[in-house]
Amino acid sequence: MFPAKSQFPVKSLTFRIGAAVSACLAATSAFADPPSAWRAAKPKQAVIISFDSARDISQWQRSRALAKRTGAHFTYFLSCVFLLTPETRKAYVGPHKGAGHSNIGFAASKEEVAERLEQIRLAAAEGHDIGSHACGHFDGKAWTKADWLAEFSAFRHVLENAYALNGITPEPPDWRAFADSAVIGFRAPYLSTGKAMYAALAEAGYRYDASGVSKGPAEPEAAGGIVRFSLPLIPEGPKGRPVIAMDYNLYARHSGAVEKPEEKKEFAERAYQAFHAAFERQYEGKRLPLELGFHFTLMNGGAYWDALERFAGEVCVKKDVECISFRDWTERHDPASVSAIGGGKNS
Repeated sequence: MFPAKSQFPVKSLTFRIGAAVSACLAATSAFADPPSAWRAAKPKQAVIISFDSARDISQWQRSRALAKRTGAHFTYFLSCVFLLTPETRKAYVGPHKGAGHSNIGFAASKEEVAERLEQIRLAAAEGHDIGSHACGHFDGKAWTKADWLAEFSAFRHVLENAYALNGITPEPPDWRAFADSAVIGFRAPYLSTGKAMYAALAEAGYRYDASGVSKGPAEPEAAGGIVRFSLPLIPEGPKGRPVIAMDYNLYARHSGAVEKPEEKKEFAERAYQAFHAAFERQYEGKRLPLELGFHFTLMNGGAYWDALERFAGEVCVKKDVECISFRDWTERHDPASVSAIGGGKNS
């Protein structure tokens, strides 16, 4: 005998079937769409952008403005000769060089030094990293450990005494404390390294080095008391030939290191595409940190800075991307090597 019709209301049966179907769909959806869950579990993509020599005031201002627009933190590798003038240049003596010699010149005037010191102070206050690019931009691959220690000491002396050496007043009351503790990182001129340099770095108080070159983006490694970073080779151009991810290397590739500003647009597009492709490969893959290097020099009419601004404007603002400095990365991954206030002592 069948139950009376009223025992199975049509509305109730419809609801139960609908609920069962919805539950099945929900379960199917949970299994059919794992990529979003995987992406959420990934670490943020780190992009580390740096500038060598850090000379032109206008480029200090331009880079700081870019950082404010995108939330990025940059590393500025300073050459100490740009804190000396033709009148004060003899305060620097490079290894095996006479007093006042430099491969990249000196600041033009006392006023220019004062402006640069102000840019350094502003950048540091905004969370940027001030690193060392040594002083005279000499190739130190044949230097001894003692030579490197002398160069590191010269950098520190010039930085700490920049106001006094140039007769710039007033000296900020916190300047010497800042100069004594702020610089924890180094990049060798010409990326020219050697065993003697690495032996000297930790003894001189540095906590990281960014002079290496790697076949592709790589996880930084701790060795000899410091963290070692490497600029990667990235595919570039129609044939995807590898090139060091630095503006000068692109400049040499594109125009033989000869200015061709009339081709600026093409070079900027090629550089942007290379940066973007290298980023996407990590962003969708292992998310190894991507390092990009630049100079304050506007090569090929500023093509590479245009590419940088376009690239940073697109990626640094992503929620799962962080454009950070070498110091930021070192503090996060090797906190024991950096004091909580102001960084490790560069002594």
